[in-house]
Amino acid sequence: MDDLSFSEKSVLLTELSPYVYGTTRLGDDKIPFDDRVEIAKAAIDTGVWFHTSHWYGNALEVLSKAFDADRLKVPNLIVKLGGESIDEIVGDIRKNTESLGIDHIELGQLCLGGNLAEEFASGGNCYKALEQLKSEGYVKRFVLEVFPWTSDIAYRALKGGYTRGIVDGTIFYLNPLQRFASNQLWDLLHELSEPIIAMRTVAGGPVHRLRDEPGFAWKEYLQKRAFEIAPIFERTGIETWTEFCVRFAHSFSLVRATVGSTANAENLNEFLMAAESIEPLPYDIVDQIVKLHMRWSDELDMKAEPWSM
Repeated sequence: MDDLSFSEKSVLLTELSPYVYGTTRLGDDKIPFDDRVEIAKAAIDTGVWFHTSHWYGNALEVLSKAFDADRLKVPNLIVKLGGESIDEIVGDIRKNTESLGIDHIELGQLCLGGNLAEEFASGGNCYKALEQLKSEGYVKRFVLEVFPWTSDIAYRALKGGYTRGIVDGTIFYLNPLQRFASNQLWDLLHELSEPIIAMRTVAGGPVHRLRDEPGFAWKEYLQKRAFEIAPIFERTGIETWTEFCVRFAHSFSLVRATVGSTANAENLNEFLMAAESIEPLPYDIVDQIVKLHMRWSDELDMKAEPWSM
């Protein structure tokens, strides 16, 4: 397991804010548009990085409106870029930059499929294309999005050394209930000291609601895991689930930031307070959760159909 030390971080991605504002909820049309704009503006005022995608409903429209209030305060952005070819990646870059009124993407999150994923895994010509996008200023840097069903792609690319100098790290769900990288990939990331951006900070909501409230958990497996995690959380005496989750993510020296989404001012403040002065969780607590992650990965994650979790 990670040594839980902050002392050996590389310089890659260290400028990220410890908490990154996720914009998934800004695309929820059940929430009044103007209310979503206001929470986006409140997050902008804090100076944190943002994470977004054109796949999040009309989140880009909300963000554009918020950015227009003061274009000098547009935050640094992590933007999800997906496709099965470089042309599709380029199309996603244009779609996001044009919608947001920006001239480049600070950090592009590569979500690769089809032939492009295989080319990436085997060190193909896609790397030259990605380097060109960087050199021409369209995207400053890249990170690779990982899921259980794409972990082998990431493993092969990293093991082959192909990503070096082109892709600065990985980004995946990493919270007490989820670790969307295979056990094999997780070990390799630590062997290579690859930076990680942890997504979905609170795993979908407070652990007690996930455990006890019928239908609250998005999938049944999350409710089952909440039954195992809740006693661990309770034993720490930590006041909020949010603080526990932020501290959990930052208990790993490779983690640069955790991405948590909300359209609620109270929840945003809770994220910000938890990230003000982060103390890693006790080693024994993290070790227990890591062992659960390893078991869950073998039992379910690596057998899951794509997009089923």
